[in-house]
Amino acid sequence: MAKEIDGIRQLDAAELQGILEQAKEGKIKLIDVREPHEYNSGHIPGVPLIPMNDIPGKMSELNKEEEYVFICRSGNRSHQVSRYLKMNGFDKVTNFYGGMLSWSGPTKQGMDE
Repeated sequence: MAKEIDGIRQLDAAELQGILEQAKEGKIKLIDVREPHEYNSGHIPGVPLIPMNDIPGKMSELNKEEEYVFICRSGNRSHQVSRYLKMNGFDKVTNFYGGMLSWSGPTKQGMDE
C-alpha cells in the first residue's frame, strides 16, 4: 500500500502480516490501542495492549529510537495515537490502516500475560 496520511505511514493487513516476524525479533514494536474488552474479544497474538487513553502516561516507557506500529479496531484511534506521538518527537510511528476489521490472520482471545 505504501501510503501516508498526515505524514503517518499506513500499513495494510498484508504488510502487517509481513512484518510480524520482525516484531517477534524485537525490531518493530506492535501495540494495540483498543479498550480491554475489545482486546479480550480478539487480538493479534503477542501484541500488547496499551489503551489509547493510557498512551500519554506511558510515553516515558516508549523509546523514540524504536519503530512502532499501532493497531485498533478500524485504524482511526491508532492513527490518532501515531499522530500524537509524532507531534511529541516519535518519528518511527506507523498506523495499521483498516485495523482489526481488515485482519484475517491469527487472533487470540483473552489478555496476554
